[in-house]
Amino acid sequence: MKIAITAHGEDRQATVDSRFGRADYFVLYDQENDTWDTVPNTQNLEAAHGAGIQAGQSLAKTGASVLITGNVGPKAFKVVNAANIAMYSIGTMNGTVEEALAAFLAGKLTLITAPETK
Repeated sequence: MKIAITAHGEDRQATVDSRFGRADYFVLYDQENDTWDTVPNTQNLEAAHGAGIQAGQSLAKTGASVLITGNVGPKAFKVVNAANIAMYSIGTMNGTVEEALAAFLAGKLTLITAPETK
């Protein structure tokens, strides 16, 4: 299983990013192979609109089956959900990617079942 975590940096020591569409990076952990990879999300950092949709499409291409993030908007939620990627919330966590992964594996994160509406 591949697990994607939104992050401010490129490795597992990076701080978790609570934004999905405008996250700096997706740090990916491949549980089967015990390997780490990073996918930049730079194309969406300055996007006027559609950042969440584009980020969702990029994430779907990685083969991830789990997303750990903070907030997922309505349009991004539809894209990620359609790709059969389960979404989990980091809540108020400000830790590292590695800490977020540990919290997920310990069953401490909440499944996101509806998009964030403001």
